[in-house]
Amino acid sequence: MVSDDRLAEITARFEYIEARMNAGVSGEEIARLGREYAELKPVVEQIGAWRQVRADLAEAEAMLADPEMAELAEEELPALKGRLPEIEEALQLALLPKDAADARPAMIEIRPGTGGDEAALFAGDLLRMYQRYAEAQGWGFDVIEFAETELGGVKEAVVHVKGEGVFARLKFESGVHRVQRVPETESGGRIHTSAATVAVLPEAEEVDVDIPASDIRIDTMRASGAGGQHVNTTDSAVRITHLPTGVVVVSSEKSQHRNREIAMQVLRTRLYDLERQRVDSERSADRKSQVGSGDRSERIRTYNFPQGRVTDHRINLTLYSLDRVMQGELGEIIEALIADDQARKLAEMSG
Repeated sequence: MVSDDRLAEITARFEYIEARMNAGVSGEEIARLGREYAELKPVVEQIGAWRQVRADLAEAEAMLADPEMAELAEEELPALKGRLPEIEEALQLALLPKDAADARPAMIEIRPGTGGDEAALFAGDLLRMYQRYAEAQGWGFDVIEFAETELGGVKEAVVHVKGEGVFARLKFESGVHRVQRVPETESGGRIHTSAATVAVLPEAEEVDVDIPASDIRIDTMRASGAGGQHVNTTDSAVRITHLPTGVVVVSSEKSQHRNREIAMQVLRTRLYDLERQRVDSERSADRKSQVGSGDRSERIRTYNFPQGRVTDHRINLTLYSLDRVMQGELGEIIEALIADDQARKLAEMSG
């Protein structure tokens, strides 16, 4: 367990922030303090609950010495002793280091991998799966870049998902998603294997990434759509190239001003993600876990349609509810991934 001194430090820090916010600070400081307050509040509540159980336990044990109170104490003690390990584990989970990006909105990028037309159709299925999941969570889901194939598959999709704690719940989706099924285009009925890649990036704020004007080149060009419902009727597509890294972002909304805004937002998010990956790889060079590592070349999940089965390879979880998963019911998989990540972090803390 963490020392009492450390718990006292956390509580004192929380009380200081609360006092500062009540003193009427404003602007950037109130935003910064508000974020820290929101992070510390559940931890401090858990510290309070743990202290209460320990105090109740000490009081019950003291009552054993009093003949008149001993019977009552003997009734209370088993429940309190049983509660202590639970409350200690909850406190340890609350004290786990948080990913600073967990509370942020996110961008999801989906692209077909190996498998041609079938991979592009599967990329479209993944896009709809995430859209349904986001809607069930009450999140905003805005498609900001979309290119489709003639068969209605997805060449590329970039989506902005807005809401509370979006990145915390979606970050384990980054990686290679593999599908095994008989393609609609296949007359022989043979099962094909194809894949699509998903990248989930925490949204960057302007304060996270400073992009000097001298580091970018902005080109305006005529947009061309692939036809169908998503045809582009604009000639104001904007392409921004970040010269130091070579990262290229294209946005083709109808408004040129909006295009520039969207493209800069996507560029900031990608550069922020590159920096997070660099820091993470330095910090976790010796960690073997793929969960949450953001390695996008790693095959993370297989969707087997003939058997109605979905398997997450990182945690050896297999569910025979593929139809429901494709309808956006991702909760069971996401909860299992979060629990596995927490268990690993707890082991690292105590190890």
